[in-house]
Amino acid sequence: MYRQVIIFLLINTGIYAADIHIRINQLGFVPNDIKRAVVISHRNLDAEPFQLVGGYENEISYEGLLEKNPSRFENFEYCYVLDFSLFRKTGIYFIRVANAWSPPFEISNSIYNNLVDSLLLFFKVQRCGFTDPLLHEECHYFDATSLVIDGKKVDEQMDVTGGWHDAGDYTKFLNTTAYATYTLLFSYQFNPGKFYADRNANDIPDILDEAKIGLDWLLKLVYRKFSLVTQVQDLRDHAQGWRLPENDRLLWDRPAFVGIGKNLVGIYAATMALSYRIWREIPGYYSFAEHCLTMAENLYSIHQDVPDVDRSGTGAYQDSEYKGKLALGAIELYLATGRELFLKNAKKYAHAAGSDFWWSWGNINAYAHYRLAHIDTSFLKYIRENLLFFEKGMRVHAFGDAVRDTWGSNSTILGVALQAILWKKLTGATTFDKLAATQRDFILGKNQWGVSFIYNIGTNFSKNFHSQVAYFNNNRLPGAVAAGSISREKLEQYNIPYETPDQFAEFQTEDAIYRDDRMDYITNEPTITANATAVFVMAHYAAPR
Repeated sequence: MYRQVIIFLLINTGIYAADIHIRINQLGFVPNDIKRAVVISHRNLDAEPFQLVGGYENEISYEGLLEKNPSRFENFEYCYVLDFSLFRKTGIYFIRVANAWSPPFEISNSIYNNLVDSLLLFFKVQRCGFTDPLLHEECHYFDATSLVIDGKKVDEQMDVTGGWHDAGDYTKFLNTTAYATYTLLFSYQFNPGKFYADRNANDIPDILDEAKIGLDWLLKLVYRKFSLVTQVQDLRDHAQGWRLPENDRLLWDRPAFVGIGKNLVGIYAATMALSYRIWREIPGYYSFAEHCLTMAENLYSIHQDVPDVDRSGTGAYQDSEYKGKLALGAIELYLATGRELFLKNAKKYAHAAGSDFWWSWGNINAYAHYRLAHIDTSFLKYIRENLLFFEKGMRVHAFGDAVRDTWGSNSTILGVALQAILWKKLTGATTFDKLAATQRDFILGKNQWGVSFIYNIGTNFSKNFHSQVAYFNNNRLPGAVAAGSISREKLEQYNIPYETPDQFAEFQTEDAIYRDDRMDYITNEPTITANATAVFVMAHYAAPR
């Protein structure tokens, strides 16, 4: 144990092998996992083995050979991959290559369980209104103080308290809240045995308690039956300086924007219909479930009479398409009611949507295709097309990230893993297991910066999130997922006034920049959408009860 402590100190003080860097999932692996790491070096390591070192005496537990990485990392002359998937003994280990050591990691059946719980805690930090938030007081208890309809401010108040702040600021959005709520519900239904934590001992899993925060807010958003509040607060939120939400200078001036579109009808109806199927099984909540279904049916009934895409609000989180979300709303309503018209519409819109070759709050066609593939296997092809596209990206990049050069790249990377997991559930095939594991590992440290993008997970993790709540809590932000890298060209457009020197300067490239600086709202801001996707992905690797 003493030697492990010494090694740990050497790793973190940079004494060991400054010219060799081992990038690995810093949390660890389940025993039967795909276990890979990447080594970048200024030194030729062609003849070097790697060693898996563990145990109290730091004995060598496994040895293998480095393989040249077919995808070169431009900042270093040499790039290698190593694979120890065949090693399955539980314990805490390091990888050693020459005189370089990796961060410690664990092999364990339950290594992902606490991570899932931590990811859910982030939602509690984001809570708004009278919802028992974490790390701040109740806040924004006059939402909304006015309405904006067709671009005009109306002196009319509406109770839209509650929900979650979307990111590091204090704005709230229907689109992202509906996505996050649906994904939490979907995650639970996909594998309820993975979600058994019940911190408040109310006999309801914490993930459903958290999803209900989103549901309760969404239910408030219907304005005069056939319109929705789509956003609470405007761009002035970003100009108020750093403050806790209970100290918001705009407490009495938080407008709500009203709009409607087929895209919002789809995601809203999908969330409410799925809520019905889950909450009707929970004692004491049948009336609540029935109310959710009624709201879904009422809103979906007008989908042909509204614009294709909502354009209210200040321009954030506006979809470019609607077909995938409308298909999702229809198939969830079919599964809730058994009415054939919903199935017919779902098939029509899902075929029209096709593969979107992406994942984000606005690109969720695969959810509809997954639901429909249980009924009609022709919808499998769309998910497969997505995954084949992502595999190409994985092979191009030395660290296996399937996408980059986009705002919120980590959310999309997690979405790639999500789709691979859906494929495995549908087919039983392991075809895309490597793709899923590689994206997961990238998030947890197997990336060019050697940073775990989830707060307090791993040895070297993101610490200085662009989050006002974190700033006033000694940078604590449990479960937060950093937004992820973007190209230098795009990042420099924002002229961010960084507070600290770039600790990752040696590892930055033209197409991938990440800064762990609280001022960086492009690469280092957490969002409810990324966290919801992470909950699904990481729960896949957790041990059931």
